[in-house]
Amino acid sequence: MKSEVLFVGGRSGVGKSSVAFELHAQLTALKVKHCVIEGDNLDLAFPQPWEHNLAERNLAAIWANYRALGYRRMIYTNTVSVRFTQELAAAMGDSPRITAVLLTADDETASARLLRRTQGSDLREHLDRNNAAARELELLTPRWVHRCPTDNRVVQDIAADLLRLTGWATN
Repeated sequence: MKSEVLFVGGRSGVGKSSVAFELHAQLTALKVKHCVIEGDNLDLAFPQPWEHNLAERNLAAIWANYRALGYRRMIYTNTVSVRFTQELAAAMGDSPRITAVLLTADDETASARLLRRTQGSDLREHLDRNNAAARELELLTPRWVHRCPTDNRVVQDIAADLLRLTGWATN
């Protein structure tokens, strides 16, 4: 079976992690073998190691371990993953079938969600950066990437939409 990957991207507060966890629950209930990788954890370091392609190198290592155990489906979350699908897929080393979704939310919705989980003196700066990031994502994400609004929607419905896009529930 050919590998498949679902890239889930979007600004902070759109629900990437929540949707991934719900997809995990739905796929588990269907007994569909899969893994979830939070891409933010693959190169979270100081100083920032981005110029060394550490996220891709770590993804290659982790995916090799999953592949050795027979996994062929991956859910990968990261803010900008939908802009770098080819590089991330290449790191997997097995030419996976790619589905990519940019989760979106308006500034008010994303800010309200972030206010529930973010503390500290740099909150205003974080909110401003997040709003700018949303506009950049919309501008620079390829047109072929699916867009999925998350405003006023429950995570179960969003995950079900993404599950339909992948076709993983039927095969």
